[in-house]
Amino acid sequence: MQSNISQPGFHPRRGLRGGHRQTLAAFFLSRKISLPVAEERLIEVEPGTKVLCRCHWQKDRENALTVLVVHGLEGSSESQYMLGIANKGFAANMNVVRMNQRNCGGTDGLAPTLYHSGLSTDGAAVARELIERERISRLALVGFSMGGNLVLKLAGEWGKEAPSQLRAVVTVCPAVDLAASSDAVHIRSNRVYEYYFLWQLRRRLRAKARLFPQYFDISRLRGLTSLRDFDDKITAYYCGFAGAVDYYARAAASNVVSRIAVPTLILHAANDPFIRILPETRKKILANPNITFVETEDGGHCSFLAAPNGYDGHWAERQVVEFLRQF
Repeated sequence: MQSNISQPGFHPRRGLRGGHRQTLAAFFLSRKISLPVAEERLIEVEPGTKVLCRCHWQKDRENALTVLVVHGLEGSSESQYMLGIANKGFAANMNVVRMNQRNCGGTDGLAPTLYHSGLSTDGAAVARELIERERISRLALVGFSMGGNLVLKLAGEWGKEAPSQLRAVVTVCPAVDLAASSDAVHIRSNRVYEYYFLWQLRRRLRAKARLFPQYFDISRLRGLTSLRDFDDKITAYYCGFAGAVDYYARAAASNVVSRIAVPTLILHAANDPFIRILPETRKKILANPNITFVETEDGGHCSFLAAPNGYDGHWAERQVVEFLRQF
C-alpha cells in the first residue's frame, strides 16, 4: 500500500528545497554524531572473501532488535547516514551492525573480487553469522541506494523462506531499477554525480590492481565516460555478467519485490536526481501488501533534510527508526 508512516510529513529545511540542493547538502554538511566504540567483526561471505562489520551491541544483545545496515555505491560504514542510523537506532535500544560491502571501508585487501549491486548473498552470509553466532532473536535489514537494492533483493529471494528472525526491511531511495537509474545519472544535470562515482570507482580498480595484479587490468579503464561504460567494461567483466545490460537485468531487486513476505518500508523522493522507479516496478511494489511505499515531493537522494525541530532534522533516519520500533 502507499501511505505515510508519521505526521507531519517531510518538509525541506529552509533554503534546501529541490533535489540537487537536498542531495548536495547532505553530502557536504558536517555532522556531530556520538556513538559508543564499535566491535569490529570480519565475516567470511564466501571462501577467501571477508567483509568488515562494525557492531554496536546492547547489553542484552540476544533480545534486542538487531538492525543490519548496508550503504550505497562507494559508501562505507563511515558514511554519514550510516552513522546517523546507528546513533538513532542504538538510542532506541537496538543493536546496530554497520556492514561494509566487500572492498569498502578500507578492506580492498580482503577480497580478490569487486562488489556489485546484486551481491545479496553477502548480506545473507552476514545475517546468518549474526543469527548463528550471536543468537539474535530479531533482525531487520536497512539499505540506502545501492544497499537498498541489495536488501530488497535479499528479502525477495528469501520470500516466505526467510529466517524466522527477520522482522522487517527498510530502504531509503533504493536503486531497484538499475538500468534506468544508471542512465539517469548520465543526463547533463546529473553529470557531477556521475563524475564523482567514476572517480571513486577508477581509484578502487587501481587499488585492486595493485593488490591483486593477477586479476585486474587497469587498461580496461581507457575510454570510459559513463557509469554504464564502467559497469559494461569493468563490473560485468569481473563479476560474471555478459555486459551492463545483463548485469542490470539480473541484479535489480525489481525482479523479486513481489515476493517480499515481511513488513517493508520504502522511502523515495520524487525529485531524487538519479534514482528511477519504473511504472511496472511501482505496480509490483504497490500490489504487495507487505510493503509500505512512501514517496515525498522533495528530499533528493538519501537526504531528506528537514528543519531541526526537536531532533537533528535528518527525517529519513528518524522514519526508519520509528518504523523499526514496532518490532
